Amino acid sequence: MPTCASAPFYHAKADVILRSADDVEFRVFKLFLSLASPFFEALFDLPQAPDGDSEQEMKDGLAVIAVSEDSKTLDSFLRFCYPSTLAEDPSLDNLTDALPVLAAARKYSLEIIERKVCQALANPRVLETEPLRYFAIARNAQLKHETITAARYNLRQPLVPALFAEINLITASDLLALLTYHKKCIIAVQVFTKDLRWMTDHYGSLAGCGWLFNRSSPSSYNQHCCGQGTDTRFFPWNTAPLAWWTTYMQEIHDLLHDSPSGDTVRAAADRTIQKVRSAGCNACSGRVKEAMTEFSNLLARKVEEAIAPIELEMDF
Repeated sequence: MPTCASAPFYHAKADVILRSADDVEFRVFKLFLSLASPFFEALFDLPQAPDGDSEQEMKDGLAVIAVSEDSKTLDSFLRFCYPSTLAEDPSLDNLTDALPVLAAARKYSLEIIERKVCQALANPRVLETEPLRYFAIARNAQLKHETITAARYNLRQPLVPALFAEINLITASDLLALLTYHKKCIIAVQVFTKDLRWMTDHYGSLAGCGWLFNRSSPSSYNQHCCGQGTDTRFFPWNTAPLAWWTTYMQEIHDLLHDSPSGDTVRAAADRTIQKVRSAGCNACSGRVKEAMTEFSNLLARKVEEAIAPIELEMDF
């Protein structure tokens, strides 16, 4: 037996009833729907058959129009159609709720609602925490910009993803395209830990980054500092840097083989800053934040420049 929708969709002066797929009746105003949607405007403008000659279902003197959307989707959809003084736009923080609303907006030709749903999907918090779910939903909805943006954010995550609920929304070809894009980005950034010329060219000489060697001049070295690194892969100008910086570069080398993103570089720098300060070295703890922030921003920019030309090879 049909049930009534919640406010504001049971108004006594409503002039049409929309019945959802799960038998919830929404008593709404034709005017609001017609102004929002060309589809509904055309539907309500169709000539009506004489009383008694129509197969149109009626209830309380109102036409009942059955729709394929469930009540949750229809409620969100209608709130977008109604004036804000009567119904606030729905929250679409849950990604899975956005997809059926987007499908309804397209079905009923509501471009403004489609744009609003896309704006809701573009929430940075959602992108940062759940880029793979975002990718699957955006790809399923054929949203080109949102799909590409999600693929870029997903570079912060490991190459091989964990199973996620929305994986059934994309095809094997979609997932392969995403993984191929991710792998190409990994290959593009490997150079930055294999060859330090990008760094030595930027600083010019040992004197340009004395903090890295704890030297006030190329000939002076503070033996009471944090010690020297031993991994010769990370010896700028063939000179041993501070041990904690070598450890940072070793970490970055491994991380960029899985998560090729500028944010990966910056996050690792933040951890290094905390470790150095916790160690209590008077010489390093006072300047590590400024030095590593500047250095990690430089490396992050290089990483981002390297992956920028790489395209997600996918048809839309």
